[in-house]
Amino acid sequence: MNNLNGKVALVTGASKGIGASIARELAARGAAVAVNYSGSKAQADKLVEEIKAAGGKAVAVQANVADPDAIGPLVQTVAKELGPIDILVNNAGIYEFGPIESISPEHFHKQFNVNVLGLLLTTQAALKHFNPKGGSIVNISSVVVDGVPGAAVYSATKGAVDSITAALAKELGPKRIRVNSLNPGLIETPGTLEAGFIGSDFQKEAIARTPLGRTGQPEDIASAAAFLASDDSGWINGQAIFASGGFTL
Repeated sequence: MNNLNGKVALVTGASKGIGASIARELAARGAAVAVNYSGSKAQADKLVEEIKAAGGKAVAVQANVADPDAIGPLVQTVAKELGPIDILVNNAGIYEFGPIESISPEHFHKQFNVNVLGLLLTTQAALKHFNPKGGSIVNISSVVVDGVPGAAVYSATKGAVDSITAALAKELGPKRIRVNSLNPGLIETPGTLEAGFIGSDFQKEAIARTPLGRTGQPEDIASAAAFLASDDSGWINGQAIFASGGFTL
């Protein structure tokens, strides 16, 4: 399926996990992809080489979206090397869990600066270089918008992502730019493995509450993101789409 031929996509936080899988899928469908990374240069470069070896086009661009001064140069580099942007996937995100007693200003701002402010400023900068014909913005949110014990701040960031999505869908619709959220459930990634979620009682409980009976894989999110990025979803706008196998909190 080459339904993204001629499109230019920027995927933030794309060196590993869900972001890497999305970048790989968009490239496989014909898009030229900017693989943004913060610190994982080797992984980003490896992904770019993989995409090129498969006949695709990709570049790796370093920027920490928590740093407002880094975002403008990121988007300018993408536009210079690949052309006007058609697809923006705001995937970069971090999470730290802990009880209410452990919440501090640092804990709060660390997550909001990446998950919310970084998303807003990346979108703002990307719009200056968007294709005048329009395009698609996909914001990676989470099922935790419904609240998870020990994740008050993280849940708040993802609730903000869904609210931002709804607002921007109305604001940018007249410019023919669609904005949707994609809300994964528990996905098996290097991050969730490192955090101890995979192989834990938490995973067992999540699987038990998932009608499809398994943990999600990055590819499950990538195919959904590619659908939202393409014209196949041309009448879908302002939605928060749960990609969780039916899991609910």
